[in-house]
Amino acid sequence: MSSNNNNNSKAGAAADLRSYLALLEQEGELVRVKKQVSPEFELAAVVSKLDSKEAVMFEKVKGSKFAVASNICGTARRFYLAITNNNNNNDSGHARKAPEGRGATRQAIHGRITQALAAAGGRGLPKQGAKAPFEKNSSRSLMDLPIVTHFEKDAGPFITASIVFAKDQERGNQNSSTHRLLRLDERHMAIRMVEGRHLHKCYTYARDHGEDLKVAIAIGVHPAVSIAAAYQAAYGVDEMLIANSLLEGRLGIAKTKYAQVNVPSHAEIVLEGRILKDRVQEEWMVEMLRTYDFRRKQPVFELERISYRDNAIYHDILPGYAEHRLLMGLPVEAKMYDYVKSVVPTTQSVHLTDGGSNWLAAVIQIRKRLEGEPKNAILAAFAAHPSLKMATVVDDDIDPADPVAVEYAVTSRCQADRGFIIIPNAKGSSLDPSSDQTNLLTTKVGIDATATVLKARERFEIARIPGEEKTDLAKYI
Repeated sequence: MSSNNNNNSKAGAAADLRSYLALLEQEGELVRVKKQVSPEFELAAVVSKLDSKEAVMFEKVKGSKFAVASNICGTARRFYLAITNNNNNNDSGHARKAPEGRGATRQAIHGRITQALAAAGGRGLPKQGAKAPFEKNSSRSLMDLPIVTHFEKDAGPFITASIVFAKDQERGNQNSSTHRLLRLDERHMAIRMVEGRHLHKCYTYARDHGEDLKVAIAIGVHPAVSIAAAYQAAYGVDEMLIANSLLEGRLGIAKTKYAQVNVPSHAEIVLEGRILKDRVQEEWMVEMLRTYDFRRKQPVFELERISYRDNAIYHDILPGYAEHRLLMGLPVEAKMYDYVKSVVPTTQSVHLTDGGSNWLAAVIQIRKRLEGEPKNAILAAFAAHPSLKMATVVDDDIDPADPVAVEYAVTSRCQADRGFIIIPNAKGSSLDPSSDQTNLLTTKVGIDATATVLKARERFEIARIPGEEKTDLAKYI
């Protein structure tokens, strides 16, 4: 194995991780750590100090020749940059500016994802190249990778930013999705697959037919590819159609030699192998709630070959921190927004809250016209995102991203006997430690925190001071 750490690249050169990191560095959003760090706890500790701050590149990681990038989508602004600066007309060296305000940025992200989904089918599959850059180097040992041990009670070192590509033998299409992998030895990893999701269906079909499932695993891709893989598209939809649409047709793909699946041609690292039909291993790690997932036996991946680019960059996501939550939560927010708006057309925004780890709790902002609309919005939100545990609906004068404003709406516009909906024994998230994690059952609550239309609107009007927003206190003090 050979590599070095000269990771400079020009922004706009390709739809890959390097072009995105170059953009972040140009925007002052990337810091470099030149001191050698250990992949056991030390690297994770540094990333935790940068949570919701800059992205980071570790140039020297003990025991590996790969550089490590982390926290690359750890803010909504960087998420926005990843999906709005990908057309050839925007390669002038200046990033498209994100809208002012947290809520406006998230709304812009929702709109961009919705736009890309609508255009995905028409744009078609990405172009397939002759030879991919990752084919230049190879290894047969997982020990060559700087796989990080993040928390003291994790089962071991985990790959956390890996996208698994597999063929659905039942339908003939391809699926891509994000999965954690626990390194067991030089050739084997336990892979966590949520039961009933697309990769698990591919695996069980192969297993039931007496076969291992051949897969390719990409590490170090443009964030648009990670976002597409996290979207939870309908069964049978190739997520690379969505990624290519987000990238304005600039995604290249290459067919891997062993697994015979299409992966991004500019992926930094590609692992090929098979998920064994007859071997399982116990695994657990910290999840989105920053609590330890419970122990469960999961299938084992057996490595055939690692391929990687010159000067390859390994991507690590710190579980339970901002990058993890945003990459999982923001695509789901966009999906929920479209779903709820189809039921309640005056829906203004959907916000998965930080307090709910951007997964379990949502605030839905509507322009209420009729009694009953908030309850319809609540039910639509639960249908769109089955892991959701609490949904609160507020009026359009309440900022859904402000927890104080939301609590104000609950306390001043809601009566619990009329505004609370309790749904016991519903399918929920396996991450919630208070739920029945074995049977995936939870009790869900919806809160109608909108002002009733049966009283004059003036009774709920929040008082304003004319000119307050334009008043500069520095001119007076």
